[in-house]
Amino acid sequence: MSTETTETAETDSATVPTEVRTDQVNLSDAAALKVRALLEQEGRDDLALRVAVQPGGCSGLRYQLYFDDRSIDGDSRFDFDGVGVVVDRMSTPYLGGAVIDFVDTIEKQGFTIDNPNATGSCACGDSFS
Repeated sequence: MSTETTETAETDSATVPTEVRTDQVNLSDAAALKVRALLEQEGRDDLALRVAVQPGGCSGLRYQLYFDDRSIDGDSRFDFDGVGVVVDRMSTPYLGGAVIDFVDTIEKQGFTIDNPNATGSCACGDSFS
């Protein structure tokens, strides 16, 4: 379990941790702010952001991000400035060093995942291998 706080740097209208932990998933400050805002809209403080890797998509694997109140045996739980992030045991090896960010530009809005473990992705960008 990690409660490490990282510094951030501005790049391409998004903030990414300057110290990325390669043994876990990482959440940028922008993503943590967005998750916190979404949780406030839900009016719940018992939810964590669950990040999972599932079979599917053009390239074989796809990401799933959703709020979850469950704790499953083998989960890894991380805290980023009060925002809980949970990763299941099977997804953990695929997400080491990955950075979840939130972008809000004229071209796109949403969560992005920069994953150093992905060797390829499909044209639509929704899946990876």
